[in-house]
Amino acid sequence: MPHDHGHAHIDPDSGDRRVAIAIWANGLLTVAQIVGGILSGSLALIADALHNFSDMASLVIAFAARKIARRPADERMTFGYGRVEIVAALINYTTLIVIGFYLIYEGGMRMIDPPEVMGWTVVILGGIALVVDTLTAMLTYSMQKGSVNIRALFLHNLSDALASVAVIVGGTLIILYDMRWVDPAITIGIALYILYLSFTEIGGPIRTLMLGSPPGIDGNDVVRAIQCVDGVVDVHHVHLWQMQEHAAALDCHIVVERERMGEADKIKENVKSVLHERFSIEHSTLEFEASDNAHQEAQVFGHRS
Repeated sequence: MPHDHGHAHIDPDSGDRRVAIAIWANGLLTVAQIVGGILSGSLALIADALHNFSDMASLVIAFAARKIARRPADERMTFGYGRVEIVAALINYTTLIVIGFYLIYEGGMRMIDPPEVMGWTVVILGGIALVVDTLTAMLTYSMQKGSVNIRALFLHNLSDALASVAVIVGGTLIILYDMRWVDPAITIGIALYILYLSFTEIGGPIRTLMLGSPPGIDGNDVVRAIQCVDGVVDVHHVHLWQMQEHAAALDCHIVVERERMGEADKIKENVKSVLHERFSIEHSTLEFEASDNAHQEAQVFGHRS
């Protein structure tokens, strides 16, 4: 099955401007929410502020990663710098997980002894946060379809927007019914949602950095497709991975009959054509072996250590 490349294309400079706007918006919002949370005594507001601060840090990391990723390959990074965006996504998800566990702890402590909370301050700042979070999510929505780095940011902001709604509801309940326990309860709810999103999404970047095969490509299908190419007797020592988020790569040993070794260039061309047309694999390194000199009992995938 081919790896999906149907993501939206946005001019890099335009994308950078969107991320820069989101950085400034989240930075100003974070300051306002922290001050408001301290003055009002609302942990939920401070929780939302910490989440927004993590967004701002994530945006800065993502902005830098986008710039670095566009650098060409050189003698130090022969595959280029594209994977820096995968690293940025992993950092962002890890940050969210740490924040989530911290908020659960703080919320649990406040459930035991709920403090006085100024409901109107919570509602007003929660409303401002909702506007900023929605704006940031809109700025990154079309970009996140083609980048795990930006997808991490989008999920940050989407969870922020939902958290802001919860903060507004909590502030309203405090104003109307003096339900102070609602504030830490909402904090725990926000934290659980943050953890759910983070643990759901973090597997992708980890898989890529661990040189796992692309999730949209079945390695066994690739091997069978190569074996069906005329002249190929066997395939082994297959390595299938992602050089970058949207760039699958493969290297393997291909066995051919001794008398057909002179056709190696033609067979290679046919194999590369199959890899490109059926699996969107653009980069492949193929090593040919004559059948009478091939590795015996070799593994299909990987090498024995």
